[in-house]
Amino acid sequence: MDLRSILHTEIEVSPICLGTMTFGSPVERKDAIEIVHWALDHDINFIDTADMYEGYDRFQGSPGGVAESILGEALKDRRSQAIITTKVGSSIGGDYAGSGLSRAHILHQIDVSLTRLQTDCVDIYEFHRPDPETPLDESVATMAELIEVGKVRYWGVSNFSGEQIREIVRLCDTNGLPRPVINQPAYSWLKRDEEQDSFPVSQELELSVTPYQPLQGGLLTGKYRRHQQPPADSRAAESTWLNTPDKTLYDRLDAFEAEARQAGMPQVRYAVDWLLHQLAVTSVVVGVKKVEQLREILGPCQ
Repeated sequence: MDLRSILHTEIEVSPICLGTMTFGSPVERKDAIEIVHWALDHDINFIDTADMYEGYDRFQGSPGGVAESILGEALKDRRSQAIITTKVGSSIGGDYAGSGLSRAHILHQIDVSLTRLQTDCVDIYEFHRPDPETPLDESVATMAELIEVGKVRYWGVSNFSGEQIREIVRLCDTNGLPRPVINQPAYSWLKRDEEQDSFPVSQELELSVTPYQPLQGGLLTGKYRRHQQPPADSRAAESTWLNTPDKTLYDRLDAFEAEARQAGMPQVRYAVDWLLHQLAVTSVVVGVKKVEQLREILGPCQ
């Protein structure tokens, strides 16, 4: 698998980035570790997690940290093979309750994340989402501080608008601080808002784009059919797109299926392959429940 460069860094990553949001539930620790090892053995070196990930069992006020802990165990003897990105900013409960992008919260959470991940440094640390309660200059300066002390190599943003990214870069340039190198938005064949928002800004300012949710909650897998009940093991209950399915949605799914058929690919493979051919996309974050799903997704890269 050919590696791709994260712009303005020496980091090279696989076109597929293993997402870990399912780790803990429904993917138990043993199976999650097997998935990580299989990914590394098949040249997937890029792994995405977050301080709040703990699988589908997460609830408001839960402590998070499960996915990071599992990943730390999986990489205990293989850290040098992986590029790790984790995120900060979501609400964390338990013994320590906090959220947002304040200096205090970021400084607390990076140490917690490093401990769970069993590493001294995160390759890329991301703001998970905007924090309207904290001035951006405070958050940006804190990231620069973490880079200076060696706890973080580079940084990025997730779920930020193009306007917000532009302001972040302006603050970095004005104050002589490291710019973010990654923009991680939700983006798929079905959900293309970012093409008119953060993508043009990312291209202009030379940020690598690493989209997540490539299968749009499972809608682009081919599981969901007009006039048919979703499969019992599907994620239909979690997908807001299926709360009120209508003719327009199914028409679009039919069009996607036709495109995949014309390309000669299973729908899952085509959804990822389509993303990898979009301008500015460096790597696609994919989450799986078992190795077989990852094997199928790897199709475009083999």
